[in-house]
Amino acid sequence: MDFRSAAESVFRRESGRILASLIRISGSFDRAEEALQEAFASALASWPEKGTPENPAAWIMTTAHRKLIDAVRREHTRLEKQDSLQYETEIVSARQDCEIESAAMHFPDDRLRLIFSCCHPALNPEAQIALTLRTLGGLSTPEIAKAFLLPEATLAQRLVRAKRKIQEARIPYETPPPERLPERLAAVQAVIYLIFNEGYAAASGTELVRHELCDEAVRLGRMLCELMPREAENLGLLALMLLQHSRRDARVAGGELVTLEEQDRSLWDRSSIAEGLSLVEKALRLGPAGPYQLQAAIAALHAQASTPEQTDWRQIAALYEKLGELHPSPVISLNHAVAIAMSDGIENGLNRIDELGRAETLSRYYLFHAARADLLRRLHRHDEAADAYRRALELADNRIEAAFLERRLRQMMDRGV
Repeated sequence: MDFRSAAESVFRRESGRILASLIRISGSFDRAEEALQEAFASALASWPEKGTPENPAAWIMTTAHRKLIDAVRREHTRLEKQDSLQYETEIVSARQDCEIESAAMHFPDDRLRLIFSCCHPALNPEAQIALTLRTLGGLSTPEIAKAFLLPEATLAQRLVRAKRKIQEARIPYETPPPERLPERLAAVQAVIYLIFNEGYAAASGTELVRHELCDEAVRLGRMLCELMPREAENLGLLALMLLQHSRRDARVAGGELVTLEEQDRSLWDRSSIAEGLSLVEKALRLGPAGPYQLQAAIAALHAQASTPEQTDWRQIAALYEKLGELHPSPVISLNHAVAIAMSDGIENGLNRIDELGRAETLSRYYLFHAARADLLRRLHRHDEAADAYRRALELADNRIEAAFLERRLRQMMDRGV
């Protein structure tokens, strides 16, 4: 591995953890991000000459912390006797600060603490989630925009407004007391699940699965359950992620995407499935059923089917209907339509998808066009299927997903001749 690849690898795996620690120490999102970027720039300049350090992540953290100290000292010198800039703390040493903070906080990890801090009720839910994904999740603006089904420019403005709100409203960087945690819980759960989703099906790039993001989300989900063990939706969220991630080794074969229907189910992680099923049962007993519990129940039905034919699509359709009542969204409506197609006739499901298409909410969501193409394929309407696959291909940024769509498109073109 060359030095640039080593630095990029550390960034992908460790940037969220390092940034969370820097924000905790400095109290400033912008200053922490700047210090982290400068540390990685220093790595690219230093490592080729001196070699990659034995612990690259520790090297980055130490360097970023020093740059943070230098920046605060420069600012203090400029301001002389004025008060420090808002959100900044006097930094004496990393060790001292870490010891003080660790003794004071009840959160088991800086990253989980940062998520709760970002999800301040003064910010609207969309801004809370977008800001946390950008800072902690390490996701790019285009990746977050795709998750929200928003234009990139709209999402970028949302991030700017969120940071401006933090500054103007003087929102403190702090951990809420235990009795205030529930009011931020829904946003925290959403952030963790969006981090998982970006790892489970990367919005762009050459990999379908980004294991480090999935693993990070599962780890944060476990911490959330430890922090609030009687919250049924926490258990449902963790169960959902475990059940979905149990299929990780079967989703790509020979560099090519494998659909759920075609996967080798012997490759599914049975220990993750067993834990997920146990958590689903526990969560539903705590009740009442919320969106994550319902999604986990759907994933459990897939996990329990030893063959595609044994999948209980009728029950899945019923769960999606209930999910749509609790948490209406175009994507849930799309998934419900697919479940209807598999349980109550392809034509019926296709009609529902076409009805969704008239609203144009999903017009730039490639999976909408891919799902429609698949149903047309099953109905042997090859020319129409080819058109839908072309549209999906135009919108797919992940290379593995795009390659799958290209294969299906060629099949439709060959059969349509």
